[in-house]
Amino acid sequence: MQDCVVVTGMIIKTVPIGEYDRRVVILTKERGKIAAFAKGARRQNSRFLAATDCFCFGVYRLYPGRDSYNMMETNISNYFEDLRMDFESAYYGMYFLEVADYYTRENNDERDMLKLLYQSMRALCAKSLDNRLVRYIFECKAVVVNGEFPGVEHPENYSQSLLYTVDFIAKQPVEKLYTFKVSDSVLKELADFSSKIRQRFLRSRFKSLEILETLVENPV
Repeated sequence: MQDCVVVTGMIIKTVPIGEYDRRVVILTKERGKIAAFAKGARRQNSRFLAATDCFCFGVYRLYPGRDSYNMMETNISNYFEDLRMDFESAYYGMYFLEVADYYTRENNDERDMLKLLYQSMRALCAKSLDNRLVRYIFECKAVVVNGEFPGVEHPENYSQSLLYTVDFIAKQPVEKLYTFKVSDSVLKELADFSSKIRQRFLRSRFKSLEILETLVENPV
Protein backbone atom coordinates (compact mmCIF):
# COMPACT_ATOMS: atom_id res chain seq x y z
CA MET A 1 0.00 0.00 0.00
CA GLN A 2 1.40 3.38 -1.03
CA ASP A 3 1.84 6.18 1.46
CA CYS A 4 0.09 9.52 1.15
CA VAL A 5 1.99 12.41 -0.41
CA VAL A 6 2.02 15.91 1.08
CA VAL A 7 2.78 18.78 -1.30
CA THR A 8 2.71 22.57 -1.21
CA GLY A 9 1.49 24.36 -4.30
CA MET A 10 -1.06 26.35 -6.28
CA ILE A 11 -3.97 25.08 -8.34
CA ILE A 12 -3.39 26.24 -11.90
CA LYS A 13 -6.18 24.39 -13.71
CA THR A 14 -9.53 22.77 -12.92
CA VAL A 15 -11.68 20.48 -15.04
CA PRO A 16 -15.20 19.27 -14.09
CA ILE A 17 -15.58 15.50 -14.09
CA GLY A 18 -19.04 13.98 -14.18
CA GLU A 19 -21.74 15.70 -12.15
CA TYR A 20 -19.94 16.42 -8.89
CA ASP A 21 -16.22 15.69 -9.20
CA ARG A 22 -13.27 17.80 -10.26
CA ARG A 23 -9.81 17.17 -11.66
CA VAL A 24 -7.22 19.76 -10.69
CA VAL A 25 -3.68 20.48 -11.80
CA ILE A 26 -1.39 21.64 -9.00
CA LEU A 27 2.00 23.26 -9.47
CA THR A 28 3.94 21.98 -6.48
CA LYS A 29 7.22 22.75 -4.78
CA GLU A 30 8.07 19.08 -4.34
CA ARG A 31 6.93 17.31 -7.53
CA GLY A 32 6.47 19.91 -10.22
CA LYS A 33 3.11 19.83 -11.98
CA ILE A 34 0.76 17.04 -10.89
CA ALA A 35 -2.90 16.12 -11.45
CA ALA A 36 -5.28 15.21 -8.64
CA PHE A 37 -8.86 13.93 -8.54
CA ALA A 38 -11.15 15.59 -5.99
CA LYS A 39 -14.22 13.43 -5.48
CA GLY A 40 -17.42 15.38 -4.83
CA ALA A 41 -15.57 18.71 -5.01
CA ARG A 42 -18.45 20.42 -6.86
CA ARG A 43 -21.09 19.57 -4.26
CA GLN A 44 -22.23 22.62 -2.31
CA ASN A 45 -21.36 21.03 1.04
CA SER A 46 -18.00 19.61 -0.06
CA ARG A 47 -14.91 20.45 2.00
CA PHE A 48 -13.07 20.63 -1.34
CA LEU A 49 -15.44 23.12 -3.02
CA ALA A 50 -13.42 26.29 -2.35
CA ALA A 51 -10.08 24.52 -1.88
CA THR A 52 -10.00 23.25 -5.47
CA ASP A 53 -10.52 26.56 -7.26
CA CYS A 54 -7.81 28.12 -9.40
CA PHE A 55 -5.36 30.38 -7.52
CA CYS A 56 -5.69 28.41 -4.25
CA PHE A 57 -2.29 28.06 -2.59
CA GLY A 58 -1.67 25.70 0.29
CA VAL A 59 -0.78 22.21 1.46
CA TYR A 60 -2.43 19.20 -0.16
CA ARG A 61 -2.47 15.65 1.19
CA LEU A 62 -2.83 13.23 -1.71
CA TYR A 63 -3.08 9.49 -2.23
CA PRO A 64 -1.38 8.10 -5.36
CA GLY A 65 -3.82 6.50 -7.83
CA ARG A 66 -3.37 4.77 -11.15
CA ASP A 67 -3.55 7.84 -13.41
CA SER A 68 -3.50 10.71 -10.93
CA TYR A 69 -3.46 11.50 -7.25
CA ASN A 70 -6.61 11.44 -5.15
CA MET A 71 -7.19 14.41 -2.87
CA MET A 72 -7.52 13.54 0.82
CA GLU A 73 -7.05 16.79 2.77
CA THR A 74 -6.29 20.46 2.10
CA ASN A 75 -4.95 23.35 4.15
CA ILE A 76 -5.27 26.53 2.08
CA SER A 77 -3.14 29.48 3.20
CA ASN A 78 -4.17 31.90 0.44
CA TYR A 79 -7.32 31.81 -1.68
CA PHE A 80 -6.43 35.08 -3.43
CA GLU A 81 -10.01 36.22 -2.94
CA ASP A 82 -9.25 39.85 -3.85
CA LEU A 83 -7.98 38.64 -7.21
CA ARG A 84 -11.16 36.70 -7.93
CA MET A 85 -13.37 39.69 -7.16
CA ASP A 86 -11.72 41.99 -9.72
CA PHE A 87 -12.56 41.18 -13.36
CA GLU A 88 -9.41 42.63 -14.87
CA SER A 89 -6.96 41.24 -12.31
CA ALA A 90 -8.62 37.83 -12.45
CA TYR A 91 -7.98 37.53 -16.19
CA TYR A 92 -4.37 38.59 -15.77
CA GLY A 93 -4.06 35.92 -13.10
CA MET A 94 -5.69 33.27 -15.32
CA TYR A 95 -3.25 34.17 -18.08
CA PHE A 96 -0.34 33.66 -15.69
CA LEU A 97 -1.75 30.25 -14.75
CA GLU A 98 -1.96 29.29 -18.43
CA VAL A 99 1.68 30.27 -18.97
CA ALA A 100 2.73 28.24 -15.93
CA ASP A 101 0.79 25.25 -17.24
CA TYR A 102 2.47 25.66 -20.64
CA TYR A 103 5.99 25.75 -19.23
CA THR A 104 5.96 23.24 -16.36
CA ARG A 105 6.29 19.45 -16.27
CA GLU A 106 5.65 16.63 -13.82
CA ASN A 107 8.56 15.49 -11.64
CA ASN A 108 10.54 18.56 -12.64
CA ASP A 109 11.96 21.19 -10.30
CA GLU A 110 9.42 23.98 -10.72
CA ARG A 111 10.08 25.88 -7.49
CA ASP A 112 11.15 29.05 -9.29
CA MET A 113 8.03 29.08 -11.46
CA LEU A 114 5.82 28.47 -8.44
CA LYS A 115 7.52 31.32 -6.59
CA LEU A 116 7.10 33.61 -9.61
CA LEU A 117 3.44 32.68 -9.88
CA TYR A 118 2.77 33.33 -6.20
CA GLN A 119 4.53 36.70 -6.13
CA SER A 120 2.80 37.76 -9.35
CA MET A 121 -0.62 37.01 -7.86
CA ARG A 122 0.31 39.05 -4.80
CA ALA A 123 1.33 41.94 -7.07
CA LEU A 124 -2.04 41.83 -8.84
CA CYS A 125 -3.86 41.86 -5.50
CA ALA A 126 -1.79 44.74 -4.11
CA LYS A 127 -2.84 47.06 -6.97
CA SER A 128 0.18 49.27 -6.37
CA LEU A 129 1.44 48.58 -9.91
CA ASP A 130 -0.22 48.86 -13.29
CA ASN A 131 -1.47 45.37 -14.22
CA ARG A 132 0.19 45.74 -17.61
CA LEU A 133 3.57 46.20 -15.92
CA VAL A 134 2.94 43.11 -13.78
CA ARG A 135 2.16 41.21 -16.97
CA TYR A 136 5.31 42.29 -18.82
CA ILE A 137 7.50 41.51 -15.81
CA PHE A 138 5.88 38.08 -15.49
CA GLU A 139 6.29 37.25 -19.18
CA CYS A 140 9.97 38.18 -19.23
CA LYS A 141 10.78 36.46 -15.94
CA ALA A 142 8.92 33.28 -16.96
CA VAL A 143 11.22 33.00 -19.97
CA VAL A 144 14.23 33.64 -17.71
CA VAL A 145 13.09 30.91 -15.29
CA ASN A 146 12.73 28.50 -18.20
CA GLY A 147 16.32 29.21 -19.27
CA GLU A 148 15.43 30.72 -22.65
CA PHE A 149 15.89 34.44 -22.10
CA PRO A 150 18.08 35.86 -24.92
CA GLY A 151 18.72 39.28 -23.43
CA VAL A 152 18.05 42.46 -25.39
CA GLU A 153 18.82 42.05 -29.06
CA HIS A 154 19.44 45.29 -30.95
CA PRO A 155 19.79 47.40 -27.77
CA GLU A 156 20.30 50.48 -29.91
CA ASN A 157 16.55 50.42 -30.57
CA TYR A 158 15.70 50.94 -26.89
CA SER A 159 16.29 53.59 -24.25
CA GLN A 160 18.77 53.16 -21.41
CA SER A 161 15.85 53.06 -18.99
CA LEU A 162 14.35 50.08 -20.81
CA LEU A 163 17.70 48.28 -20.89
CA TYR A 164 18.11 48.82 -17.14
CA THR A 165 14.55 47.59 -16.50
CA VAL A 166 15.03 44.39 -18.48
CA ASP A 167 18.38 43.73 -16.80
CA PHE A 168 16.73 44.19 -13.40
CA ILE A 169 13.93 41.73 -14.28
CA ALA A 170 16.39 39.14 -15.55
CA LYS A 171 18.83 39.28 -12.64
CA GLN A 172 16.82 40.06 -9.52
CA PRO A 173 15.24 37.35 -7.35
CA VAL A 174 11.49 36.95 -7.69
CA GLU A 175 10.83 38.56 -4.30
CA LYS A 176 12.22 41.89 -5.58
CA LEU A 177 10.55 41.92 -8.99
CA TYR A 178 7.46 43.96 -8.18
CA THR A 179 9.15 46.78 -6.31
CA PHE A 180 9.44 49.43 -9.02
CA LYS A 181 7.39 51.55 -11.39
CA VAL A 182 8.23 52.90 -14.84
CA SER A 183 7.24 55.92 -16.89
CA ASP A 184 4.59 55.64 -19.59
CA SER A 185 7.26 55.75 -22.29
CA VAL A 186 9.24 52.89 -20.72
CA LEU A 187 6.03 50.91 -20.21
CA LYS A 188 5.35 51.25 -23.93
CA GLU A 189 8.88 50.06 -24.76
CA LEU A 190 8.54 47.16 -22.33
CA ALA A 191 5.26 46.19 -23.98
CA ASP A 192 7.03 46.03 -27.35
CA PHE A 193 9.96 44.05 -25.93
CA SER A 194 7.70 41.64 -24.05
CA SER A 195 5.58 41.10 -27.17
CA LYS A 196 8.66 39.99 -29.10
CA ILE A 197 9.67 37.65 -26.26
CA ARG A 198 6.17 36.16 -26.10
CA GLN A 199 5.94 35.58 -29.84
CA ARG A 200 9.32 33.87 -29.85
CA PHE A 201 9.10 31.69 -26.76
CA LEU A 202 5.44 31.38 -25.72
CA ARG A 203 4.22 29.70 -28.86
CA SER A 204 0.72 28.82 -27.75
CA ARG A 205 -2.79 30.24 -27.80
CA PHE A 206 -3.76 31.57 -24.38
CA LYS A 207 -7.50 32.09 -24.06
CA SER A 208 -7.22 34.45 -21.09
CA LEU A 209 -4.76 36.64 -22.98
CA GLU A 210 -7.13 36.91 -25.92
CA ILE A 211 -9.90 38.09 -23.58
CA LEU A 212 -7.52 40.52 -21.86
CA GLU A 213 -6.35 42.11 -25.07
CA THR A 214 -9.90 42.34 -26.45
CA LEU A 215 -11.83 43.57 -23.43
CA VAL A 216 -9.26 45.23 -21.18
CA GLU A 217 -6.13 46.43 -22.93
CA ASN A 218 -7.64 47.23 -26.33
CA PRO A 219 -11.36 47.89 -25.77
CA VAL A 220 -13.50 49.00 -28.70
